[in-house]
Amino acid sequence: MLQAMTPKEQIREAFKRALLHATRALSAQHDVEVAFGGEHASVQGKSARIPLPARTLDPDTAAIARGEGDAAALRLAHHDETAHQTLAPKGAEARAVFAALENARCEAIGARALKGVGDNLAAALSKTIADKGYEQLSSNDPAPIADVAALMLRERLTGRAPPPAAKAIMDQWRNELETRAGAALDAVAASPDLANQEAFAALARDFIRDLGLDDQDQGDQPENDGQEDNDESDNSENDASDDSDQPDASDMPEEPGAGDTEDGDADMSEQDMDTSMEEDDGAAENAKISSIRAKFEGDTGDAYKAYVTEFDEIADAAELCDPEELARLRRSLDRQLENFHNVVSRLANKLQRKLMAQQNRSWMFDLDEGVLDAARLARVVADPMQPLSYKMEKDQEFRDTVVTLLIDNSGSMRGRPITIAAICADILARTLERCGVKVEILGFTTRAWKGGQSREKWVQDGRPAKPGRLNDLRHVIYKPADAPWRRARTSLGLMMKEGLLKENIDGEALMWAHSRLLARPESRRILMMISDGAPVDDTTSSANGGAYLERHLREVIHYIENRSPVELLAIGIGHDVTRYYRRALTIVDVEQLGGAIIDKLAELFDEEALRRNERRPRGRAA
Repeated sequence: MLQAMTPKEQIREAFKRALLHATRALSAQHDVEVAFGGEHASVQGKSARIPLPARTLDPDTAAIARGEGDAAALRLAHHDETAHQTLAPKGAEARAVFAALENARCEAIGARALKGVGDNLAAALSKTIADKGYEQLSSNDPAPIADVAALMLRERLTGRAPPPAAKAIMDQWRNELETRAGAALDAVAASPDLANQEAFAALARDFIRDLGLDDQDQGDQPENDGQEDNDESDNSENDASDDSDQPDASDMPEEPGAGDTEDGDADMSEQDMDTSMEEDDGAAENAKISSIRAKFEGDTGDAYKAYVTEFDEIADAAELCDPEELARLRRSLDRQLENFHNVVSRLANKLQRKLMAQQNRSWMFDLDEGVLDAARLARVVADPMQPLSYKMEKDQEFRDTVVTLLIDNSGSMRGRPITIAAICADILARTLERCGVKVEILGFTTRAWKGGQSREKWVQDGRPAKPGRLNDLRHVIYKPADAPWRRARTSLGLMMKEGLLKENIDGEALMWAHSRLLARPESRRILMMISDGAPVDDTTSSANGGAYLERHLREVIHYIENRSPVELLAIGIGHDVTRYYRRALTIVDVEQLGGAIIDKLAELFDEEALRRNERRPRGRAA
């Protein structure tokens, strides 16, 4: 095998083997499993995954690869995930800071013991910070508090200065963090036993509390949670404000929702969709939605709304990133495709065979032109002038179909989940395009972590009660249905951008994607949601009740599943979405995503084929 390789390939393979052995050795665990893949090192249980080394190895890229392997090994050696989950704070941003400090602890143990390990970790860290684009960070972007805190702790523990790419964020945020919690961070760095994870965690929690971040997710504290820290929630009426050509779709869940609690909502649409909701089974619908709302304690039950929509955004992926960075992100995605291409392509070919098998399967006979019918050869020989000796393949009726993939772009999808979601979307778009099925790829997140301008306006207005959604939506169009894959492929790289992934407000994202599908001319419309959790936005939940977003999501799903021509299905990544969606699948390992998408789509097309077969008259086609 090695004789067939070029010298460069032999060097790379030898380096990969050395990297595997070094990672196992540094982890001090004989039964650890190490595999290649992903953008950065990750650890799960006793398995480590490290990025594939660059094809062309030079000293810099080799150091980066070794640094990623060392980071994974040190986490395996010194990190207890069960203890970490038990000791971690509840707030989303607090947990992010806690995790960053824990990573800094594990890496500092290795860097202090072995200078070479410290050099490798420094090279990998420098690349990670550069990839996050912090050099171009503006004052309007959210503060990367977790990264700044980890860099400050690393500096104290190892004596190594932050990488040059971090200069902008350190200059901007170091003084503030030092002022607010410098003494607590000194105490963390002075921990007498750095290998004691529990003792370190207690000191880290003190530092986080001094920053005012601890327990911000609980939503029951009147001052902090309801005002300053209620920031991580919701992406609401982007659809209603920005998709003005389809207001009925964005208002659709409000009609049944308002009918349950009061007499309606002033913002309700009066178009066909809402009219049908009033006319057909109105009482049953209202009873059903009322029962949905009754399940959520602490929720006001008020009809869902956005406090303001003027700050919401619907953007093409190319508008959110400069062309150079987008091309770099796409190259990063292509590198990940190397590891998954064979698996997902095999599944995609399975779907293509299913689709093609439903078309062009019957023939018309006794024609005077076409392909010579072998069954008529005797007649042709006996009488060459005999007409009607030809046949032609008949296109079986196949409904025009459009598929929308709606991908959760929340912070919890960061890393492998969003990478594999992007890969699957990429390959699926190519596959379905070959089969004549149009594909639209959409994403949803928010513009800010802290509620953004919507929350600021609410604060300026005196914090009125029951304000509705208090975050600025960002809905992203990665690939319009009518755009060919080759033109949209670069845009899919945006999912790899670190600063993009923030909060997720699933209900409004579903309404937006649904409204776009309703405007399509295809006779069959399929909407697939890919998510790893329930909607989250602390700002909105704190001001309106903890279940405000989840209840709205259930109302939207109920409407689409029962009253819309759109076929809805969902795939949950490590999160049970079957409690929300009637047609759903939950996967535990993100690597199952490709198979799950293909299988669910194949099921839908099998159902369609079965219905057509039942309607088709038996006998020979004429």
